Amino acid sequence: MSQQAPAPLAVGDRVGPGEGTGTEPRARGRRWDRAAVADRLFLLPVGVVFVVLFLIPVIRSGWWSLTNYNGYTPDYDFVGLANYGRLFSDTAMVSGFVFTLLYTVATTLVVTCLAIPLAVVLNRKFIGRNFVRSAFFFPAIPSIAVLGLVWGFILSPLGSGVINRVIETFGGASVPWLSTPGLARFSVILVGVWSQVGWHAILYLAYLQAIPEELTEVAIIDGANGRQRFFHITLPMLAPAMTVSQLLLLTGGLKVYDLPVTLTGGGPGYSTFTLTQAIIQRGIAQSEFGQASALAVVFMLVIGLIVAAQLAVARRLERRIQ
Repeated sequence: MSQQAPAPLAVGDRVGPGEGTGTEPRARGRRWDRAAVADRLFLLPVGVVFVVLFLIPVIRSGWWSLTNYNGYTPDYDFVGLANYGRLFSDTAMVSGFVFTLLYTVATTLVVTCLAIPLAVVLNRKFIGRNFVRSAFFFPAIPSIAVLGLVWGFILSPLGSGVINRVIETFGGASVPWLSTPGLARFSVILVGVWSQVGWHAILYLAYLQAIPEELTEVAIIDGANGRQRFFHITLPMLAPAMTVSQLLLLTGGLKVYDLPVTLTGGGPGYSTFTLTQAIIQRGIAQSEFGQASALAVVFMLVIGLIVAAQLAVARRLERRIQ
């Protein structure tokens, strides 16, 4: 059977590069291959960092948590799940877990409740607005350890403490801010909120400035008051910012270490003891590397579960609000 000859080209017809020759799909495939290789090369440094700084330490910590390794001598024995069993019978560990959760939940809720109204106020026009914004953002600049030392002087339970000296000036009695368990926890949470609320207010402020003014203008024309505009326009538009802010607050609160150490030293007793402090003390100060590794593994799993739950709830709230 004879092959049909191709139709002749009419005047003005053009032939694209590689058209009719079968080279166009081949060239396109080569371009896609090069793009895929380039993408993988860009991801290679991230993968190396993930493996070296996360995956390998996690695997080694998981193995050491099953041994009585002390971190110094190469000899150790396999003890199975004994280190995990000791975690829940240790008073310091339980106290650290309770206060870490208390600090995380309290700072997340209070900072969120204060930062959003503060951002709304800072978004208005008034004299000295830039200075006020800078003043609220300033506590996020110094190290939290430095802030803990400064607040340790301010909240000192002795008469030399700044707040107690002011109270005594007006005829009151000194308050044991850092020497009683309840007040010590309150003081650590108070300083934690004070140091973070300004930064998160600026975060919400950035999202507020991205809200189109037309939405507010239309709502005003329709007769919506300030409360209605906040709950039906501002708050739904801030839902993505709330997800980011609360994720940062949760992860920062769960791994808090420097503020309680510099402000109260984890005391009195174990009232402001944290899980991070327990891991460091067990692993370095007391040479119980196996038990510290077991606590680190449990801590990592708890953080993963809490963050995953927070993201799921935040996304569901975003859909419901919007």
